[in-house]
Amino acid sequence: MSHAAHPRTTAAVAAGPLDWRSLVQWLQHDALITIAEAQRIHTRCAQAESVQHPLVRLASVVVHNAGDGKPMGIETLTQWLAVRAGLTYLRIDPLKVDVGKVADAMSAAYAEHHKILAVQVTPHEVVVATAEPFLTDWVAEVERQSRRSVRRVLANPTDITRYTAEFFALAKSVRAAAKAGNNASASFEQLVELGKTSKQLDANDQSVVQVVDWLWQYAFDQRASDIHLEPRREQGVIRFRIDGVLHPVYQMPMGVLTAMTARIKLLGRMDVVEKRRPQDGRIKTRNPGGDEVEMRISTLPTAFGEKMVMRIFDPDTTVKDLSALGFSAHDAQRWEALVKRPNGIILVTGPTGSGKTTTLYSTLKRVATEEVNVSTVEDPIEMIEPSFNQTQVQPQLDFGFPEGLRALMRQDPDIIMVGEIRDQATAEMAVQAALTGHLVFSTLHTNDAPSAVTRLMELGVPSYLINATLLGVLAQRLVRTLCPQCKLPDPTATREALAEAVKPWQLNGSYKPFKAVGCVDCRMTGFMGRMGLYELLVVGEAFREKINREPDAGALKRQATADGMRPLRLAGALRVAEGLTVLEEVLSSTPALG
Repeated sequence: MSHAAHPRTTAAVAAGPLDWRSLVQWLQHDALITIAEAQRIHTRCAQAESVQHPLVRLASVVVHNAGDGKPMGIETLTQWLAVRAGLTYLRIDPLKVDVGKVADAMSAAYAEHHKILAVQVTPHEVVVATAEPFLTDWVAEVERQSRRSVRRVLANPTDITRYTAEFFALAKSVRAAAKAGNNASASFEQLVELGKTSKQLDANDQSVVQVVDWLWQYAFDQRASDIHLEPRREQGVIRFRIDGVLHPVYQMPMGVLTAMTARIKLLGRMDVVEKRRPQDGRIKTRNPGGDEVEMRISTLPTAFGEKMVMRIFDPDTTVKDLSALGFSAHDAQRWEALVKRPNGIILVTGPTGSGKTTTLYSTLKRVATEEVNVSTVEDPIEMIEPSFNQTQVQPQLDFGFPEGLRALMRQDPDIIMVGEIRDQATAEMAVQAALTGHLVFSTLHTNDAPSAVTRLMELGVPSYLINATLLGVLAQRLVRTLCPQCKLPDPTATREALAEAVKPWQLNGSYKPFKAVGCVDCRMTGFMGRMGLYELLVVGEAFREKINREPDAGALKRQATADGMRPLRLAGALRVAEGLTVLEEVLSSTPALG
C-alpha cells in the first residue's frame, strides 16, 4: 500500500491518546475509505465502547476503498498510521531483539503502564516501540534513566502487549536462574574434576523450567528446524536454524545454559551427570497449535562445556504428498511406480540435511497399509511413526545395522527401511533381504544418483547382485523458496543465463523468474520455507548392461540420462523458471552438469 499521495503528517496537530473517531476521519481524508464506509464504521463502533486499542478495534471492521472487501488488518493500519504520524514502522522480530538489554532499559511495570517496549539498545540510543504516536510524556524519563537518546518507532499494539509480557518474563527467569544456579561449567579446564565434584545444578528450578518452556514455544513459533545450545568461554549462546540458515537468538550466563541443558537431558531420559561423552535422547511435546512435536536431542562435550542440538520434526512431514515435497509431475509418476514394486532395493542419496528422511518417511507412510508389515532399523530413530515397527541400533550392545537387518528378516517383513548403508556387512544384508522377496529402502551419501552404483561396488557388492536387486536411486537437495508475500518479477534475469547454467539440457515451457525482496514475514531474507530438488534414476535393462560392462560414473550418468533421469541442476532450473526459487540457490546446492 502506497501513501506517497498523502505526505502530510498528523504529528503537528494531534495530541494525546489515539481515538477511533479521529482514525476514521483520517482514513477518509486519505481516501483509503469512502464516506459511506466511514459512516458504517461510526454506526458499528458507536454501539458499544471498548477498552481495546483503537487500531485493534478498527482492524476487523475497516474495509479498504480499493480492496477486495476484506478487513484492512492491523499491520496495514499500523503502517498507514506510521506514515501519518511521521514515524518509522516496525514489525517486531523477536529474533533480532537482545532481550537482556531491552529488559534493562526500563522496568516491566513502566513498559506496561506506558504501553511501550524497548526493542534495541546501542551505546548511544534506545529504540522504543509504541502504538501511541502522540504520547511522548515518557521519553524524557527513559532518556534520563538509560542515559541514551530515544528513537520512537510505531508497532502493532498486539505485538507490543505480547512481547512485553514475553521478554520481561524471560529476562526475569534468566536472572532468577543465574542467581540461584550453580555457575560451575564443564569447560575444558575442568573436565578432570567432574568425577570429584558433588555439586549439581537444579534442573527443576522453576525459573529454569520457564526458560526451557519459552525456548521450545519460541522455536516452534519461528519455524525452527534445529535449536543449538552452545557453551562459549564467557557466556552461553542459543541459535535457531530456520530455512537452513542459523540465526542467533539469545545470550545468557553459562550457569543458566548449563541448567537448561540439564533440564532438557532430564526430560529426554538421558544421563544428567555424564557430561564427558556424547548422548542421544528424544522428547515429545506439543506446539502452540496443540499438535504433537518430536525432538531428537544430541549432546557433545566441547572445550567450554556440553553443546546440545535439538532437531525438531514437523508433525506434518509424514503426510506430505509428493508435490508438497517438491517432486515434479515427471518424477512423481516414476517414483510412485517404483515404490509399488514387490521387491528390490530403492536408495535415497544426498548430503546430511538434504531431506532424505522426510522423503523416506513420507513415502513409507503411504505404503504402510494394514496389509503390509513395514519394519525399520535406524540410527537413531528420527521420528516415531505408529504405522511402522521401528528398531534403533545400539552399537554398545553389538547391535548394529547388519544385526538389526538379520533380526528383521525373521520378523516376517514386507517392506524394510535401513537408516543408512555404511559398510559392506549392511550392504550385503540389504541385498540378501531384497533377493528373498522384500522391498528395501535405504540411504547413501553420494553426490548424485548414478554414483550410488559405484559406491555399492566400493563397499564390496558385486555388479551381478546390484543388477539383480537395485530398482532405482533418488538423489535430492533442499533449496530455499521465495517468500510469496514479497517476491517480485526479476527483469534482470534472462532465459539465456538460466539455459547456460544447465547446458547441454534444453529449457522448455514457461519462464517467470522472480527475485528475493524481503519483508517482515520472512525477516527481510526474501525466502520462506524450503523445497526438494530430485534426480530419479530408474534402473532398466540398458543401465544394467552398463553396470556389467562399463561401470564408471560418466557412462552410468549418460545411460541414466538416456533412460529419462533429469539431473538435480535441471530440476532446480525448472523451479527458477516457475518463480519458486532463484538461480543462486540452485547453483550453490546442486552439483555441476558434465
